[in-house]
Amino acid sequence: MGLDDYTAALKQGKRRYQAALVKGQYPYLPVLDDILSYTGIAQTVNLGVLDIPLFKITGTKTAERTNAFADNFMPLLPPESEFAAKWIRLCEHQIEEGIRDPILVYEFMNRFYVQEGNKRVSVMKYLDAYSIRGNVTRLVPKRTEEKENRIYYEFLDFYELTENYDIWFSREGGYKKLLKYMGRTEGGVWSDEEKALLRSVFDRFTEAFEQAHGEKLEMNASDAFLLYVEIFGYEQIQKESQREMQQGLQKIWEELKLADQGGQVEMVQNPEKEKASLLNRLLPVGAITPEMLKAAFLYPKTPANSSWSYAHELGRLYLEQAFEGKLRTVAYERADTEEEVENAVETAIAEGCNLIFATAPQMVGPCVRCAIKYPKVKIYNCSLRMSYTSICTYYARMHESKFLLGAIAAAVSKDDRLGYVADYPIYGTIANINAFALGARMINPYARVYLEWSKTYGAEAGERLSEEGIGFVSDGDMITPEHASRKYGLYRKKEDGSLENLATPIWHWGKFYERIVRTICQKNSEADVQKGKKAVNYWWGMSADVIDVIYSKALPYGTQKLIEFLKSAIRAGTFRPFDGLLVSQDGSIRCREGECLTPEEIVTMDWLVENVTGRIPESAELTPEARSLVQLQGIKTEEGNDEAKTVSNHDTGGS
Repeated sequence: MGLDDYTAALKQGKRRYQAALVKGQYPYLPVLDDILSYTGIAQTVNLGVLDIPLFKITGTKTAERTNAFADNFMPLLPPESEFAAKWIRLCEHQIEEGIRDPILVYEFMNRFYVQEGNKRVSVMKYLDAYSIRGNVTRLVPKRTEEKENRIYYEFLDFYELTENYDIWFSREGGYKKLLKYMGRTEGGVWSDEEKALLRSVFDRFTEAFEQAHGEKLEMNASDAFLLYVEIFGYEQIQKESQREMQQGLQKIWEELKLADQGGQVEMVQNPEKEKASLLNRLLPVGAITPEMLKAAFLYPKTPANSSWSYAHELGRLYLEQAFEGKLRTVAYERADTEEEVENAVETAIAEGCNLIFATAPQMVGPCVRCAIKYPKVKIYNCSLRMSYTSICTYYARMHESKFLLGAIAAAVSKDDRLGYVADYPIYGTIANINAFALGARMINPYARVYLEWSKTYGAEAGERLSEEGIGFVSDGDMITPEHASRKYGLYRKKEDGSLENLATPIWHWGKFYERIVRTICQKNSEADVQKGKKAVNYWWGMSADVIDVIYSKALPYGTQKLIEFLKSAIRAGTFRPFDGLLVSQDGSIRCREGECLTPEEIVTMDWLVENVTGRIPESAELTPEARSLVQLQGIKTEEGNDEAKTVSNHDTGGS
C-alpha cells in the first residue's frame, strides 16, 4: 500500500516537474532563504502552534532538500531511496494513527515555508488533507509601496482580529470591505466562536467555488467570497450549505465574470434611437408596451424633506403624464436602509411592479439581490460606476450644466473670486467642481473658485465663503420643499444680506425616465440585450435633453446669448468641457491640447483644476451620513487610494 502511494505521488511530482520545465519555470520548491536575501525584515513574531492550510505552504526554508520535491511538494527521488522509505512510513502512520507532531514553519507574506517537516507536508498534500499543525514564526517585511506588500499589511490587521489565514485578497481594500459587509468594525473584538464560524463559512464557500469550476476565473476564492458576501449578506450565507452556496454562485456567475474582467462599466452617453422599421411596426411580436409596465420608484427620504427625492418625484409625475395614463407608477418613501429597500422592492413586486427605479446609490445592494431573485423584473439604480450585470444604472452628466454656471458667474461678477459649495466627494462631484472652474476661467482667465464642503464638521459652508467676502456662489441644485431657501443654483449675496438667484441647473428626471421606458419598449432594446452580459450605465446629458440650465432674464443680453451658444455646442457635441489642456492644482498635466478625457476619467476624477482653492476632505472630516455614502461611492475608495464603488445633490450626491 505504502509503495503504491509513493509511486502515485512520484508520478504527480514528475508531471509537475516536466510542466514547469516546459513553461520555463523553476521546477523545485521555492526557498525562503533565497527570497529573504533581497528582502528586509522589520519584525519576527512567534505565533505558536496553529492549524495551517496546506495550500498556503508553498516552499521550504533552506535549500537543503529542494531537489527532493517538485514545486507542489510531490516527491522526485526514486522509490528505492532512503527518502522514499521514510516517506512511505509517514504515509502509513498518517493513515493508521495520524501525524500529530507539529512541523516547524516560517510565514512570510501569507505563505509558509517549512523548516522541519517537508515529508510530512508532502504526505498530507498527497492525501488531500486540508491543514497540518505547525509551530509558526512570522517574518514581517519592511513596508514598501509594492501592491502585495500593502495588501499584506492589510491582512495583518485582519488577522489580528480573526486569526484567519485562509482569506487572501488580490486587491487592496478587500479586508475593509469584508468587515463592512459583515457588519463588523476594524477595532472590534472577535470571540472564538465568531472566528470559528468565519473559518467554517469560508471553508464551505471554497469547496462550493471549486465545484462551480472557479478555476475558469482569474480571481481566487477569497475575491469571489467578497462579492458573494456583498450580494447575499453574511447573515444569510452563515446558514447556507455547500450545495446552496454552489447554487448561489451559479446565479451570480455573470457578476463574477464581470468582476474578474476588472468590473468595467459601459457608459452609454446618448439614448438609443427608437427602432421604427416597417417590420417592427407590422410584426411587434415580443415587444413591450407601456401598458404592460408598472413602475415603482424608491426614495430614501420623502419628497417633502429631501430635494433629491423631490426631484425624482417630479420625474415620476412627468412620466405618468408623458404616457397619458397608459403607464402606472407607485412611489415608496423612506427606504433608507438595506432592509427597508429590500422590503420595498419585495412589496412592489408583490403588487405587480415589473419595473423598479431605485433613486439612490446606497440602494444598490438590495437591488442586485432582488434582481438575481427576480430575473424578469427590470431594476434600475440611480448611481455611477456600479459594476453589476443584474441591474442597469443611470445618471446625468451634470458637469455640463456646472460648466455653464461657472461661465455665468464669471461673466456677471466684478470679482475674480467665486464660491462653490459641494457636499460629498463621490463619483461625479469633482467633475462638477472642475467644470464650474473651467467655465469661469473661459470667461475670466483670472477667476479662482473657492471650494467649501457642506457635509464636513465645522461652520456652515456658505458662512465660510461669506467670511472670505465672496459674493457669487454655486450651491445645491434644488430646494427642499419643507425647508425652502434661496441657497440653490448660482446666487449672489447682496449688501443687505439677501440672496439673488441668477441661474440653476435642471435635472429633467421625467425626460430621463420617459427615454428609459421607450428604450425598454423597443423590441430587443439595449437594456434587454445587455442585461446579464455586461454592466451598463446610462450617462446622458444635454444632448439627450435630460439636464439644462435656466437663468434669470435679468442677466445681460450678451451673457444670455453666450450661454445659449454654449448650450447648443454642448448638445451638438462640438464642445465638451474636458477637452484640451487641463492642469491640476499640483501642476500635473491631466489632459493635453488636442486630447479629451474619457468618460471613466471624468467620473473618477480625484484631482482639482489649478484655479480651484480648496481640497478634497478626508474621511474623518465628513459627517457620519457623508462618510457612509463615501464608503460606497467615494473617489478615494478604490484600489490605490483607499477603496469603493453618483448621485448629485445634498441628499444623495455631489453638488
